Amino acid sequence: MVEELLTAAIAAGVGVAAYAVTAARVVKQYERGVVFRFGRLRRGVRGPGFTLVVPGVDRLRKVNMQIVTMPVPAQEGITRDNVTVRVDAVVYFKVVNAADAIVEVEDYRFAVSQMAQTSLRSIIGKSDLDDLLSNREQLNQGLELMIDSPAVGWGVQIDRVEIKDVSLPETMKRSMARQAEADRERRARVINADAELQASKKLAEAAAVMSEQPAALQLRLLQTVVAVAAEKNSTLVLPFPVELLRFLERAAPAAQPPPPPSPPAPPRVEAGPQDADGTGDRGPGGGPSRS
Repeated sequence: MVEELLTAAIAAGVGVAAYAVTAARVVKQYERGVVFRFGRLRRGVRGPGFTLVVPGVDRLRKVNMQIVTMPVPAQEGITRDNVTVRVDAVVYFKVVNAADAIVEVEDYRFAVSQMAQTSLRSIIGKSDLDDLLSNREQLNQGLELMIDSPAVGWGVQIDRVEIKDVSLPETMKRSMARQAEADRERRARVINADAELQASKKLAEAAAVMSEQPAALQLRLLQTVVAVAAEKNSTLVLPFPVELLRFLERAAPAAQPPPPPSPPAPPRVEAGPQDADGTGDRGPGGGPSRS
């Protein structure tokens, strides 16, 4: 009798142990457990730790609740200003509702990946090239909203979306380089012109001050000579001040205007000896006589 009881107790212990082994489940801290009983979803999600299920009746599905980093394959498209680009991105998301992530969508990772690729191509077609290169923060927010809208029903929350790189054709890169070079040259010319304008104003003020004191011009000339002589050149170029020429011009007497030319003398006619009647000697025929 004792042996039968002992055998029954051992058998019961072995059965309980076997049941515990088959029914015991361990859910990690970053996971949540979803239980299906005869294919129907059981209410309540199993938290982290030790839990039991009915062997052969319940089925436990574990869902990772960590943030998932998913790279989006590079998508090629044409921007709104007709430029062909190739853009890749990365999506950060996590599961916030384990039951919906299992029930509402077959594979939430694949669904998020496809939605991210479609949204990225849509963003490329709606944006200009300048926006893709310099206004990425706004594009990231728009891309996040486009992906997050359908993902809410899947129990998935989009944490962040970032555009990684924008690849341009080589011809477009050369064109942008030429444009940047031309813009820098334009700015350099504007800066030089502005500097010339400011220098001309300062020189005009300096000339006005020197004109009040003639000795200041001579002192400035001597300073220039000293600065040139400091270079230890064998030839010294001494500039001739223009003010000295003007002084000499003012000191010179005014030239007298030349007298007007005299009128030419009338032609001189020699007359013969006159007769008593006042006429000259005339020859035959009434003409003047010739001797």
